[in-house]
Amino acid sequence: MRSEIMKDEQIEKLAEAMLLLETKEEACSFFEDIFTIHELQAVAQRLAVARLLRKKVTYQEIAEKTGASTATISRVNRSLAYGAGGYQLILNKEDETQG
Repeated sequence: MRSEIMKDEQIEKLAEAMLLLETKEEACSFFEDIFTIHELQAVAQRLAVARLLRKKVTYQEIAEKTGASTATISRVNRSLAYGAGGYQLILNKEDETQG
């Protein structure tokens, strides 16, 4: 279930825009324009952290591999356990395409 903040019209329009992207190249072009490099790296890092947490990698190893702080790792872990299910959704979809 989406939180109230995620029901914001601008966020919904962003989600709709992202669904229009058809290729990795389109996505990368859009990301390059819409995100600062720091924002993009932070989002990519969080997804990398989620992948490693799912594999039961330790916080120390994750910090070493990704450069993420333990606070970031903890936030991602909390989202995996108690969030809206978005990380699980994308990780499951990745597993389906790789398996």
